[in-house]
Order: sequence, then C-alpha cells, then structure tokens
Amino acid sequence: MRQSLIDKNTVRVEAYEKRNKQNDKDALSQQICQKVIEQPSYQGAKTVMWYVDCRSEVRTQTIIKQELGQNRRIVIPFCTQDSVGKNQLGLWLLDDLSELVRGCWGILEPPESRWYESGKQVAIEALDLIIVPGVGFDRRGGRLGNGQGYYDNFLQQVSVATQIQGICYESQLFDDIPMGGTDVPMDFVFTQSAIYHREQEF
Repeated sequence: MRQSLIDKNTVRVEAYEKRNKQNDKDALSQQICQKVIEQPSYQGAKTVMWYVDCRSEVRTQTIIKQELGQNRRIVIPFCTQDSVGKNQLGLWLLDDLSELVRGCWGILEPPESRWYESGKQVAIEALDLIIVPGVGFDRRGGRLGNGQGYYDNFLQQVSVATQIQGICYESQLFDDIPMGGTDVPMDFVFTQSAIYHREQEF
C-alpha cells in the first residue's frame, strides 16, 4: 500500500510538470473537447457533467458556454464534505457561468449559500455522462488525480450505466498509472491525438 502511494506521488510530480509545460493549451483543449461532443455517447446524453477547468487542466469553459445553449442539461461539480467530513462532490445544474465564484482550490463553483437551492441540485443517478479531469492517465483508463479523493469518492457511487470519460493532453499519458482498490478507471480517455478505450479491468 505504501509502495503504491510512493509510486503515485512520483508519477503525480512528473505529470504536473508535463501538464504545466504543455504548449497551445487553448487550441488543444478545443480539439479534445470537440472530440468528446462529437461522440454518439455525448450526443445521446440528456445530462452531462463537465468540470470547470483551473490552473493547467484541459480548458473546458469555452465548450461549456457552447453546450449551455444545446438541448441537454449541463452539470458541474463543487467540493464539499459529507456528514462525517469525507471529501465529496456536490452537483449543480448550471444555467450560466456567471453563477459561479472562486471556491475551494480556486475552482469556479456555485456560492456556498446556494448549494442546496431548489431546482439546482442534481442526483448522481441522473448523470448519463461524466467528463473527468486528471493529473495523469494511461491508455487503459487509469487515472491519477490531485490526491484529495473528491473524484475517487464520487465515482465509486456512479451507476454502471453512466459513462466516465477522462480528458487530458497527450503529454499527460503514462504507460501505467498505479491504481488502488478504490480507484475507478475511465471508460474512455480523450486526448488531442486519440481516443483510448479501457481494455481491461483493474
């Protein structure tokens, strides 16, 4: 277990460096996001969860603005905790990016005073498709996050009918991401160069 943790931290440092140094982030992000929305899985989805990018992540805000005008519900996550203090994601039905403020880790999210507003909460069972950020990925769907557990805890609760798609720059890909027993692999990983399908169970 400790060896796995050490391996993850080593990969995470390298992955951050690669992501931070990635050139042409705007153009590549647009290519990646366009691939996502062109897929039948996306076109057939009624409720899609996007993340709102921060720092050097694949940039999603342009595509989110575009998709808000389409015939599907766009949901974004926010960082919160459950009743015992465990990190978890809340789900917010987004109508406009202007609703959001800088919150946990500097990420754009709904103001805390509105988290439980009627009509804005979304049940996890309602999600047809989830777009997931990451620090690093491999071509079989392995994902490495920031280490805070928000997405790990969240993805463990997702229905098997909900498709999970990771997006990243090709430079963030590794031959093998160390996966623990609670880590959930992606069904697909999208980069500017290719779409990778999960080929095996972890």
